[in-house]
Amino acid sequence: MVYALGEQMELMSKEEVLERNIPAVFLTTTRECRMVLEEVGIVFEGEIELVDDLCKVETQQECIYGAFAIPKLLDVLGSRYKLLIFVNQNYIVIADDDDFSERLVKRIQRRKIHQGDTKEKFLYNFMTEFMNRDIVLLGKYERQIIELEDDVMHEKVEEFQNRLMPLRRELLTLRSYYDELSDAAKELEDNENGFFAKKQLKYFGTIADRAERLMGKTAHLLEYAQQVKDAHQTQIDAKQNANMQYLTMISTIFFPLTLITGWYGMNFEDMPGLNDGYPFVVFLSIAVIMVSVLLFKKKKIF
Repeated sequence: MVYALGEQMELMSKEEVLERNIPAVFLTTTRECRMVLEEVGIVFEGEIELVDDLCKVETQQECIYGAFAIPKLLDVLGSRYKLLIFVNQNYIVIADDDDFSERLVKRIQRRKIHQGDTKEKFLYNFMTEFMNRDIVLLGKYERQIIELEDDVMHEKVEEFQNRLMPLRRELLTLRSYYDELSDAAKELEDNENGFFAKKQLKYFGTIADRAERLMGKTAHLLEYAQQVKDAHQTQIDAKQNANMQYLTMISTIFFPLTLITGWYGMNFEDMPGLNDGYPFVVFLSIAVIMVSVLLFKKKKIF
């Protein structure tokens, strides 16, 4: 599919665009990408394949090359939408083996008044389109962390780790993704081979700023999640300390009792109280217990 660039992007034939040298956007697949690049005069040095789960932009002598791997909002840790972008003086070629790029272009046509006056405006609309709903996604993560914090405060910690760890992994994935997007936008803004008009470079700076804000929000949520995890760990440590304190108290009580029973259980022939010492041992044991309990209460151990 070929869309002529303009305030209202129009679907045109490839032959008409090339014959009239109209700036346009070509949507193709990786299989046909090499042929389309040759037809529009873009020389790309490298393999055309969708392999890396990252976003990057490279400037070559004859073109600008971008690879984008965009997480799916409903499955951040799963497979990604992958596409390649090639840019020269007049044309933009987008290689996508799914219909993701086509859906983005149609959304731009529905929502934007100025859809693609220039290459820079189109790339701005295209890249911001797959970031538009990310702030809503991050808001969902924030609500999930708040719910976890409330559960910790009310000591409802069942399956806490199983709920927190996937959330943290998704946030880490998104933070790396936004960092890569910011670097890609800055590479476009550098405009090393002069394919973009200088007065239009502001669009790429806006993309970089938006990606950095999303990355900052993600970093804040990761810090918040860590604080909730620390609060949960503090609760666990407090419970373990209480258990250890209880066991220590029991051990303190029974240690002298063990000593007493061991001493009077030796049954030497000339041992005092051998024949009538049982009541004394019972009284001594009760006295030891009472003294231990009084000491614990004085120390406010329980």
